[in-house]
Amino acid sequence: MSAEAPAAPEPAGGESAAKLDVVLCWHMHQPQYFERERGVYGLPWTYLHAIKDYSDMAAHLEAAPDARVVVNFAPILLEQIDDYARRIRAFLDHGEPIPDPVLALLTADAVPDDAAARAEIIRVCLRGHAPRMIEPIPLYRALAGIAQRAQDDPVLLRHLDAGFFLDLATCYHLAWLGAAVRRERPEVQHWLAQEQGFEPGTRRELLELIGEVIAGIIPRYRSLAEQGRIELSFTPYAHPIMPLLLDIESAREAMPDVRLPQYSGYPGGEDRVRWHIERGLDVFRKYFGFAPAGCWPSEGSVSTATLRLLDEYGLSWTASGQTVLANSLAALPGTDKGPHDGWLHRPYRLEGSEMLAFFRDDGLSDAIGFRYADWHARDAVEDFVHHLENIVDAPPVGGVVSVILDGENAWEYYPDNGFHFLEGLYARLSEHPRIRLCTFSDVHARCAGQGPELPSVVAGSWVYGTFSTWIGDPDKNAGWDRLIEAKQAVDTALRQHPELNRDALAEPLAVCEGSDWCWWFGGYNPAGSVSDFELLYRQHLAALYRRAGLAVPPALSLVLSTGGGEPDTGGTMRRGQAHS
Repeated sequence: MSAEAPAAPEPAGGESAAKLDVVLCWHMHQPQYFERERGVYGLPWTYLHAIKDYSDMAAHLEAAPDARVVVNFAPILLEQIDDYARRIRAFLDHGEPIPDPVLALLTADAVPDDAAARAEIIRVCLRGHAPRMIEPIPLYRALAGIAQRAQDDPVLLRHLDAGFFLDLATCYHLAWLGAAVRRERPEVQHWLAQEQGFEPGTRRELLELIGEVIAGIIPRYRSLAEQGRIELSFTPYAHPIMPLLLDIESAREAMPDVRLPQYSGYPGGEDRVRWHIERGLDVFRKYFGFAPAGCWPSEGSVSTATLRLLDEYGLSWTASGQTVLANSLAALPGTDKGPHDGWLHRPYRLEGSEMLAFFRDDGLSDAIGFRYADWHARDAVEDFVHHLENIVDAPPVGGVVSVILDGENAWEYYPDNGFHFLEGLYARLSEHPRIRLCTFSDVHARCAGQGPELPSVVAGSWVYGTFSTWIGDPDKNAGWDRLIEAKQAVDTALRQHPELNRDALAEPLAVCEGSDWCWWFGGYNPAGSVSDFELLYRQHLAALYRRAGLAVPPALSLVLSTGGGEPDTGGTMRRGQAHS
């Protein structure tokens, strides 16, 4: 069947009876922040997003019984959520130290005297979108004003007492609590309104609440899946860019003139991709009790070779970005090629594969990520529904719209963490007579074996349809060069020293193969975030060398990227189109 062939036949009852399938796919992921050598979490984003976003997203789904969505988890995130829950419990029950310096501020009774440590507490506790997270909390707003002055005034910094820093840390954690937790817990409402300092007992109560929320994340999503109310899917273990591990040159398919790293390929790339897939499936089964039917490949990054490999694992569906599909249609042989009526809102199959491939509607997905945060929630929901209504009777009748974005980073820019928008969105879509909220597996069950075929796909990601977010920039290329050098060194060590534990090296290598490190490299990202992530990346690579019994090369002492830009949403998200 050609790529221009029609989708599934029109349903009985004619065009007016057709419903538009809409799949909301929320992707949850964080890289590995835990540094095994130091025994600490280098950055706090896993637990902060757990208490704010993962918990809120579950609460919305629990309150919307008629909604059906897909929730995708990176396995390395699941492991960290579980680890945080266990470590907080160990502190509360046995006094074991919490290996996260930010979270541990809630357990402290003193703060360091040296200026650098005090300045770091302030830097950490001011991270967040101030209009939505700092300013609405009276005490936090007042303390933040003092903290900002102290950053530029060494005398003030030195003379602030310990209570100031501990209250600032308490406010910071209150600001990161999700809207549902705030509404359900009267004590949280009281703390948010408090204008005096917090007692140590309050900080412990807050920590107990944080531990309770984190411990509930995985069981809540598992329960929703077992009730048939959501579909859970996975990403390969540590979120690698699979096409580039398989073939770095595949970046040229969408960027013919790209300047690539000095090394022409990633050694043993296919074995590493298979490791990530298989380990990811194992971790998913461990936490959810069943095998996933679908996979959101890291960053929607696909290639023909990647899809063929995923298909070997018996998956029903995968997904990528709109521009990947546009590029792939434009590359079809013959004169009648390129996007055509209804080209985006239907599933495709790679020739010879039964696995369906869905493609992100960039306009609708990016509207949630970037446009609606400052709108009144009702207006935003109606605008979103209006766009869907314009698609309902457009060909192919009975199509499917894929709205795919991360489920964690947009909400801090919305009032009340997106509570009103998400509540209204689920209610409106669930009751709409022409829209059917469903999952990718639902669509697969209705049209397996149907749909247009693609002889190949042009390699790329959901961001611009290229890999430019991860490769091609000098800083990003340097990140790849350091990774490839580490992989070569580890491979050599394993050949020369058979006694080395290959399995013990596989996981720390996987951590370094994750996509997030190179995402942050480049001049367009903010300096603070770039510094945090590039330092952690080099520390992970250095730990890998030492784990293999190797000396750490001098190149890893050199900063890879410094940033300095001011992108939307602090660089945590991208638009699907370069000029959206």
